[in-house]
Amino acid sequence: MEEKKIDINSIIGFVLIFGILIYMFYQNRPTPEELEVEKAKQEQVEAAASEKEDVPEKNVQATPTIDLQDSLAVANYKNTIGAFGYTATSDATTKLENDLVSLEVSNKGGQIIEARMKQFHTYDSVPVYLVKDGNASFGLTFSTSDNRVLNSQDLYFEPSLSQNGDNTVLSMKAKVSPNQFLEYRYEMKPDDYLVGFTMRSQGLNGIINAGQPVNLEWNLKGIRHSKSIKYENRYTRLTYRHEDAKISKLSEGSDDEETEEDVKWISYRQHFFSSILATKNNFKEANLSSKNLVEEESKTAAFTKAYSSVMPIELSGGEVSLDMDWYYGPTDVAVLDNYKEYDLADSIPFGWGIFGWINRYIFTPFYSLLSSFLPFGIAIVVMTILVRLAMSPVTYKSYLSQAKMKVLKPEITELGEKYKDNAMKKQQETMKLYNKAGVSPMSGCVPALLQMPIFYALFMFFPTSFALRQKPFLWADDLSSYDTIFEWSTNIPVISTFYGNHVSLFPILASVAIFFYMMMTTGQNMPQQPGMPNMKFIMYLMPFMMLIFFNNYASGLSLYYFVSNLITIGIMLVIKRFILDEDKIHAQIQENKKKPKKENKFQRKMREMMEQAEEQKKVGRR
Repeated sequence: MEEKKIDINSIIGFVLIFGILIYMFYQNRPTPEELEVEKAKQEQVEAAASEKEDVPEKNVQATPTIDLQDSLAVANYKNTIGAFGYTATSDATTKLENDLVSLEVSNKGGQIIEARMKQFHTYDSVPVYLVKDGNASFGLTFSTSDNRVLNSQDLYFEPSLSQNGDNTVLSMKAKVSPNQFLEYRYEMKPDDYLVGFTMRSQGLNGIINAGQPVNLEWNLKGIRHSKSIKYENRYTRLTYRHEDAKISKLSEGSDDEETEEDVKWISYRQHFFSSILATKNNFKEANLSSKNLVEEESKTAAFTKAYSSVMPIELSGGEVSLDMDWYYGPTDVAVLDNYKEYDLADSIPFGWGIFGWINRYIFTPFYSLLSSFLPFGIAIVVMTILVRLAMSPVTYKSYLSQAKMKVLKPEITELGEKYKDNAMKKQQETMKLYNKAGVSPMSGCVPALLQMPIFYALFMFFPTSFALRQKPFLWADDLSSYDTIFEWSTNIPVISTFYGNHVSLFPILASVAIFFYMMMTTGQNMPQQPGMPNMKFIMYLMPFMMLIFFNNYASGLSLYYFVSNLITIGIMLVIKRFILDEDKIHAQIQENKKKPKKENKFQRKMREMMEQAEEQKKVGRR
């Protein structure tokens, strides 16, 4: 199925953006008379129409070990695994590495027991590990012809290193005899995060019971990499591609599971780093689960989520044959875009719909270009300036609409007084006034609506942009995380939950800027109209909400909103003082009134309907 779950942070982001839009709509709101006109239109249209699913827990456990110095234990082990006891037991490991990533593969289970990023460190300068100390397990579960149920994690494999051109190849074989084995084959290329991985068997068609299920199971607990585990956990999520090109995700904030068909790849995302298993031929089915391990902010918690995937495997001629790839690396579009065969860049949370498209194809490459020759913080400032300038025509349209409505307000008020006892007539005359003046009462709302995709795309860009990870600017040491000017260790109920145990300066500056912007545009005399939100309350609420929520958000986003509001204030002052001339607007409206205005079909139909309704009302009074 298509992705159908929206994480709580996206919802909160929409609430904040929606609040800003409410304010913008209020600035361009229709007057009560205009609302009555719109209401009358709706009533006439309606009148004309009437005439005609508890999530089971799956824990990640380390593979059991045996004492290889204990001959009795070894004998018992070989007796348990039957024919696969042919392979010598050894706890040795083999390392595969290039300049980007280091992998350690164990003889026990033939699986990766350590995956380390060689070019990245955590917030406290520790190397970034995706697999370490038993946080992951991978194995094939199958039944044998002598009624044993085995897991390859419990088998010992014999390693063999070789070269395939510039590539390093590691073959791990769990043998039944010299020519009968289960093989895991890893092939690492130079300077590449993608590692080829093949699972195959030879001569096991009489040993593996093809009549019983054969399952591939992959478990992993996400290792904490950031100073705020709650913040990191927001963007730690199981994502998968299925049914050709559909991208879906399990829940970000709660335990979740799903069963899907035709799965191409599975990504265990850990915010800025991902562990991905991709297959050349789709898994026919995959049972996926994600368990949230973070309940509150903690400086000592080590893991974010526990992931599990179980894929039933079909044998080919009684043999195992799977051609796959492992990816251990950054969740960076510049890297993942190299793997077009799988479209791994789709695992990045750009946002959905048009918001994600804007983020991925406009803001991400645009910021990458700017940051290639500018300091990262300055690049944000420059991008903000250019975005606001690009949107200035929309801002101008909004202010122009406000100015026109302001000019017409005396005449609308006069009509209201003249026809205060006849609402229908007042609506008709108001519509005529708008039509003659060439003014649309709803035109001011359109600019606000056009800006929403920009707002939300940027809301997703800053926390997920790998280019901002650990990049400092002024007092912020990481533009992809929150900045801190003061912090405390004591847990304060409610405050710690919603605000955190620190104070960030950029959200304070952004909140102050938006507050002054609202003050300048609304003024002190903000009338409360019946049926409309209390906008004076929202004027104070919105900066407060931004102050609270963005305290734990990416400082780059707060920096953007701070600079953006400053620029918007500047553009507003320039437009009002030097571009818009209310006298000229008034004169233009008067000229428009003199010109004959031809009604379109809709306007004529609405006028006729309103006239009929008025006539019916008169008949009803008689």
